[in-house]
Amino acid sequence: MQDIMGKALLDYYHGNYSEDIITETNISEEDELPLPYLLRYFEEMPEIERKALKSSRGKVLDVGCGAGSHSLYLQEKGFDVMGIDTSKGAIEVCKLRGLQNAKNIDLLQLKNEKFDTILLLMNGTGIFQNLERTPIYLRHLKSLLNPQGQILIDSSDLQYMYDRTEGGGILVPADRYYGELEFTIRYKGMESEPFEWLYLDETLFREICEENQLDFRIMARGDNFDYLAQLHLC
Repeated sequence: MQDIMGKALLDYYHGNYSEDIITETNISEEDELPLPYLLRYFEEMPEIERKALKSSRGKVLDVGCGAGSHSLYLQEKGFDVMGIDTSKGAIEVCKLRGLQNAKNIDLLQLKNEKFDTILLLMNGTGIFQNLERTPIYLRHLKSLLNPQGQILIDSSDLQYMYDRTEGGGILVPADRYYGELEFTIRYKGMESEPFEWLYLDETLFREICEENQLDFRIMARGDNFDYLAQLHLC
C-alpha cells in the first residue's frame, strides 16, 4: 500500500517541497492540504488543539500523530508521550524531529499499555471510519485508559455541507449517516484508494459514548462547527 502521507511528509522535511496534498470527498470538491500545516508549532494550531494540549496530563498517547507536532510540544513540556501512526513515513519524520517514543502501529494493535490522556486530534473521530465500527474503537480506547484517565477527541458537525429544506432541515443521504465520508488523497502522481472517514455531531457522539459507558462533555467549540470532547470512564 502506498504511504502517500509519509512520502509527502518526508519530502517536506528533507526540503523537497514542491506541491501539497490534494484531498477529495464524495460530498466535496478537491481541496489542498498544505504540508507546512502538518509540521506546525503550538502557536499556529487552532484553539481546540491548544486546549487539548494544555489539558493533557500524565502519560499521553497521541493517536494518528502524523509528523508529531502535538507529541513534540508535550515532550518539550516534560510529558511521557507516545505517538502512533499507521504511516511509516510519518513516524520516520517524528523521529527525525526528535520524538523519542514513536511507533508505526495501528491503534487496534496497541495493547498492554495504559495512559492518563489519549489524544485524537484533527478530526479524531475519523479513525473510527464509520458508525458501525465506532464502538469497537471506543472499547479499545477504554482498555488503554487508566481509571482516572481521559480521552480528548475533536470532530465536526457536517450539517453545513448539505442543502437545507424550506423548513430548516437538512437534505441528508438516505443510505448512510451524513458524517460518514469517503476520502481520497493525491500527491505527486500517487492516488490513494478511497477510505472511510467519520465526522460525528456531538449529540450522536454523546449517545454512542453513553451506550459504551463513557462520560462525554464538551470542552471547547471552534468556528467551523467543530468541537473538542473529553471522555471519561463511567
